[in-house]
Amino acid sequence: QEPEGPPIGRPIANTELYILDQNLQPVPVGVPGELYIGGVSVGRGYLHRPELTAERFIPNPFAPPAGGGGQGKAGTQLYKTGDLVRYRADGNIEFLGRIDHQVKVRGFRIEPGEIEAVLRQHPAVQAAVVLAREDVPGDKQLVAYVVPEGEARPAVSELRSFLKKKQPEYMVPSAFVVLEALPLTPSGKVDRRALPAPEEGRPILETAYVAPRTPVEDGLAGIWAQVLGVDRVGVHDNFFELGGHSLLATRLISRVRETFQIELSMQDLFEATTVAGLAGQVEAALRAGGGLEAPPIEPVTREGESPLSFAQQRLWFLDQLKPGNLFYNIPMAVRLTGLLDVAALERTLNEIVRRHEILRTTFTAVDGRPVQVIAPELTVPLPVVDLTALPQAEREAETQRLATEEAQRPFDLTHGPLLRACLLRLDGEEHVVLLTMHHIVSDGWSMGVFVREVAALYAAFSARDLSPLPELPIQYADFAHWQREWLQGEVLESQLAYWKEQLSSSPPMLELPTDRPRSAVQTSRGATQTFALPRSLSEALKALSGDEGATLFMTLLAAFQTLLYRYTGQEDISVGTPIANRNRAEIEGLIGFFVNTLVLRADLSGDPSFEELLGRVREVALGAYTHQDLPFEMLVEALQPERDLSHTPLFQVMFVLQNVPLETLELPDLTLRPLEVDKGTATFDLTLVIGERPDGLGGYVEYNTDLFDEATIERMLGHFQTLLESIAADPGRRI
Repeated sequence: QEPEGPPIGRPIANTELYILDQNLQPVPVGVPGELYIGGVSVGRGYLHRPELTAERFIPNPFAPPAGGGGQGKAGTQLYKTGDLVRYRADGNIEFLGRIDHQVKVRGFRIEPGEIEAVLRQHPAVQAAVVLAREDVPGDKQLVAYVVPEGEARPAVSELRSFLKKKQPEYMVPSAFVVLEALPLTPSGKVDRRALPAPEEGRPILETAYVAPRTPVEDGLAGIWAQVLGVDRVGVHDNFFELGGHSLLATRLISRVRETFQIELSMQDLFEATTVAGLAGQVEAALRAGGGLEAPPIEPVTREGESPLSFAQQRLWFLDQLKPGNLFYNIPMAVRLTGLLDVAALERTLNEIVRRHEILRTTFTAVDGRPVQVIAPELTVPLPVVDLTALPQAEREAETQRLATEEAQRPFDLTHGPLLRACLLRLDGEEHVVLLTMHHIVSDGWSMGVFVREVAALYAAFSARDLSPLPELPIQYADFAHWQREWLQGEVLESQLAYWKEQLSSSPPMLELPTDRPRSAVQTSRGATQTFALPRSLSEALKALSGDEGATLFMTLLAAFQTLLYRYTGQEDISVGTPIANRNRAEIEGLIGFFVNTLVLRADLSGDPSFEELLGRVREVALGAYTHQDLPFEMLVEALQPERDLSHTPLFQVMFVLQNVPLETLELPDLTLRPLEVDKGTATFDLTLVIGERPDGLGGYVEYNTDLFDEATIERMLGHFQTLLESIAADPGRRI
């Protein structure tokens, strides 16, 4: 072993051993990787199995150039063993498991062998096996089976805490089963099929299960189970430990409102995070006679004019000022590999259009007022563009060109349709589907609804079955009518009063140092810069959020506002953030434009510690969630900020945490992979978008290229990471 750096190509009897990552780079000591074998003892391949040979026998990137021997010459190839291993500090190689035991749970690709190796480091564990089970259809979870060392049984909470210190949250099993011994096959290997199912219905066994004791507790436990996607919830289970976050909390509050006919705020849930605690809040509200503030959303007649929602009205007015504005195109591109049933896909698309009136809607003016025009029928074509005649390199370039061209093609709100689709055929088993919607009929949550319905309908139609989806009880037009009927009078005044108090005398501009002067009229030319945070930092930020009683959104927002404070010197900073605004059960399954924009104002005066600032941000965010129903456009109209065409009103920088429940699109006989499509526009000066990935937090910054250079944004992202590392290491430090 070399004294520094990862060992490479250790020779053992004319055989070289390599431990490499997915990019064929050597891994450091202690880091898992796949074992490769090189040297003259490696054969040429599998007999009469060219496809398997190409998969398992690869050119040796570390071998010196061979003198014309070619790939098949012995000694110039590496053999992929499929074994997951790592170097130990003493130079030996430790076997962790098989790569083909790799599983995918909730969108994360996981190596169970890595989890097993960490569990075996616990002094109370003799042996461990981890696998993904799906005992309940659609609910795949990681289950750990452990054999204790000696007679003492390790506590589940202790094992979970041990794993959390060494691995990300998504690699911590949902359930633990303690066994006297692991079942073995006659050959002495672990018999995974003989491992028993964990205790049914309880995905996290950190606290003892206590059944509901009152009707209110029983009702709440059922709501929690439905929202969190679990079978059984005990009265002492913590909502956030079960995987809840602010978006799911909004859904939970709407279900509680619907069931108990009372109003609870987001603050109530944060203060009472267990079923028992929240039951006390519900019972107190019931005793006080708290009634339902908003009536249910019900179908209305389609006779006469259908009004726009407030959010739609704003987009319509903006389109009148600048027709065909590309700001509000929502593009999506997906590569499909496998056997595609084009007819079933086209039928799927049009069934979704039939189900959702909003996708058959256009907008026109009557006496100067915009109204919705809902077509009784609409067929959206799925044209096929054949690229098979092009060489491979040109084919990929043309795919990107067509995807960008489609994303940048404007919509006509008057004539529609406001949904377009196109299919690119690359070869017999390779297609790319392009889908674009206008924001006036869709939003981020809607894309998740769309994907979920595509999966269900395509599976049925490709099998020549009927649609498995029930008819929708209400449509977007019903919501728009309900919103205008409800959001007036005392309700409107209450919402306006809160936001006027929050944003009165807030600075009109965030004076970021730009590379070029701001033009008199705001431009829309933009670009994006991606970034990724180390897994260790991501986990530290999540742990900090839990310790401070905040969500990850609040922690990252406070850090971003600290960065903006350091750049501008301003102690009063307003940042915009989108909120799904799906806080009523009736609209969760609808496609439409529900998203609202909240303005979150931070007070950074007095040189607070980050912990103090996070407390301030938490309080502001919870208040904003409670008053999220006021449309942003009504807020602007009420506050009447001084109009300046050089920048957007109330805020110029946006922060987005992507935790919208987008479904994974899985179709029969097809592998799907999303393609990035750059619209080349920027809605604000800066937009920071962060999401969770298997290897940690990451995302991108969308920025206005007339204001900022690429190097400036790169430097800013470097500063942001440095700031996050300092916050994670010492949150008590002053900003």
